[in-house]
Amino acid sequence: MRIRSVQSAFGAITLIAACVANAQTYPTKPIRFIVGFAPGGATDIIARALAQKLSDAFGQQVVVDNRAGGGGTIAALMAAKSPPDGYTMLMGTISTLATNVSTYKNLPYDPLKDFAPVTLAAATPYFVTVNANMPSTLKEFIALAKAKPGQINFGTSGAGGGAHLSAELFRSMAGIEITHIPYKGAALALTDVIGGQIQMSFTQPLIVLPQLKTGRVKALAITSAKRSTALPDFPTVAESGVPGYESSSWQGIVVPAGTPPAIVARLHAELVKGLRAKDIGERLAAEGTDPGGNSPAEFGAYIKREIAKWAKVVKDAGIKTE
Repeated sequence: MRIRSVQSAFGAITLIAACVANAQTYPTKPIRFIVGFAPGGATDIIARALAQKLSDAFGQQVVVDNRAGGGGTIAALMAAKSPPDGYTMLMGTISTLATNVSTYKNLPYDPLKDFAPVTLAAATPYFVTVNANMPSTLKEFIALAKAKPGQINFGTSGAGGGAHLSAELFRSMAGIEITHIPYKGAALALTDVIGGQIQMSFTQPLIVLPQLKTGRVKALAITSAKRSTALPDFPTVAESGVPGYESSSWQGIVVPAGTPPAIVARLHAELVKGLRAKDIGERLAAEGTDPGGNSPAEFGAYIKREIAKWAKVVKDAGIKTE
């Protein structure tokens, strides 16, 4: 028995040493960075900026592989089934790593079991956007909604997405009755807010900021827990009458479960350097987005909290995605 114990200990030490050696030479070939959405969107733009930083740091090409479809599930499943060797990364999102758990009946992967977290990349709040003829403060809007239950409509891109769930959380916490109208895109919903067909939308800064300058819509509040460092003049929902409210759309990097911790640490270190780079910081700020850069453990805990948080919202609102 003692011989076996010594052999097992020696085997474990050998394995650890091999992992450390691999991490020191890693990477020795191109890395695939899977993105579950089409080129040109916010998730793709962030992924490509970070891919370039990693390529420069590693001296190896980091190839962005767009696999759009299924709300990001196609890409997530592909990443989950990839070898845990550090040569596949996934740019996860609030949907692929959190809300899909509740909105899909048979999700083909488990965000907690199938992936190892690396870091949160970015978080983008939504604007509570209303038609120009609506009240100018969130407190006044809430009062109007309470006076006219069920008569105010809000629009978001599809059903079960981050904007929709953020609005449902707001509806619940504010104690108001408003009606959801699904659209094929956030820009289409905002167009109808401008035209007065609906009264409100939850819209990302990149889409709504140009329209705010025209005066055709108003942004009553921002959904992050704290005022955005990129957009500090806008009050939060929490400080505007709904204490404790917080919601953001976010992206974060994960790798297949079982990827050696030393390689995860190497990726984390270089990704954080990239997120702290001036050019990426300026690009994110221009889009109203705050950079991430937390630790793998912190990101893993954040994913768990987000899964639980949005599961309750989905259940209470009766949301289902087929």
